[in-house]
Amino acid sequence: MGKGAPRISNDIRALRFARGEMTQQALADRIGVTRQTVNAIEGNKYSPSLEVAFRIARALELPLEKVFQYEED
Repeated sequence: MGKGAPRISNDIRALRFARGEMTQQALADRIGVTRQTVNAIEGNKYSPSLEVAFRIARALELPLEKVFQYEED
């Protein structure tokens, strides 16, 4: 695995749209972070804390493993 390659991926963008086209800002407001943070998480540029990951899953009304995937070597 190359340096800097994401170990955790997500389907947040698709899941937001499946939840009535929830915007990044609406999700950010629900979980207590900025829209820029949601954008960075969606783009796999930033891995959220466990607490924020659970908040995202709850906001999307899905189990954590449906939102985030852990990629092993």
